[in-house]
Amino acid sequence: MTRLMGLQFKIVYKKGKENVAADALSRVAHLHTLQAVSLVKPDWVQEVLNSYTTDARAQQLLQQLAVTSPDPAGYSLDNGLIRHHNKLWIGNNSALQTKLIASFYSSAIGGHSGTAATYQRLKNHFSWKGMKHVVESYIKQCDVCQHAKHSNTHPAGLLQPLALPQGVWMDLSMDFIEGLPKSQGYNVILVVVDRLTKYAHFIAVKHPYTVASIAQIFMDNVVRLHGLPQSIISDRDTIFVSTFWKELFKLYRVKLALSIAYHPQSDGQTKRVNQCIEMYLRCLV
Repeated sequence: MTRLMGLQFKIVYKKGKENVAADALSRVAHLHTLQAVSLVKPDWVQEVLNSYTTDARAQQLLQQLAVTSPDPAGYSLDNGLIRHHNKLWIGNNSALQTKLIASFYSSAIGGHSGTAATYQRLKNHFSWKGMKHVVESYIKQCDVCQHAKHSNTHPAGLLQPLALPQGVWMDLSMDFIEGLPKSQGYNVILVVVDRLTKYAHFIAVKHPYTVASIAQIFMDNVVRLHGLPQSIISDRDTIFVSTFWKELFKLYRVKLALSIAYHPQSDGQTKRVNQCIEMYLRCLV
């Protein structure tokens, strides 16, 4: 008003159709009525709906949910879409399932991130029977992964099974169980297993021990009862790789077989016995 006070002017009426911008601004907001709403509907949603027409299980669910939704099994109907525990249910349509996996795996968001990550992403939004198996099968056949990803391990090669034991206490396996709480000063167990009968000796040992002391313990507790074996299988503990230990059994003509990083299963029997004795001690204590 202060700007207009110094001017000579008059107010002239102008029809709304001649002044469209001013006419729209002058209208009261609550007098406007909403005539239409435009919504974005993804193409794959329509594909899900189309897949129901050829799926017998989907047709059965649609008939049931038309009467009761949600049902006791967790299925519900949402704008024509079947949901299972609030996740979009996908019928037995392999093409649609593959398309969804590809969007979660091969896209920039998925980034070929592996089976577990892709399965969890799909599981959060979709539900269908055998999803994990389908995801694993798809990723194993991914051509991009075959070219871009590499293995961090050496080829496994042919199986190298151990020779069958020829008699009782002729082929042994040995290992240590360390890190145990002290009991009367003992905190290590020497485990000696007969590969044929699976019979085992559990010998308590005190730290510190030497190669000579372990050799004496072995003679007193195993050789004294069963005689000298033909072979001993063990891991590469400092005791078993020492020169004294090798020379000692070389004199007795006992073959030493040490497991290696690429074939650790050779000492697997003793490791399994270790688990049994550890479980026994844990339960007993």
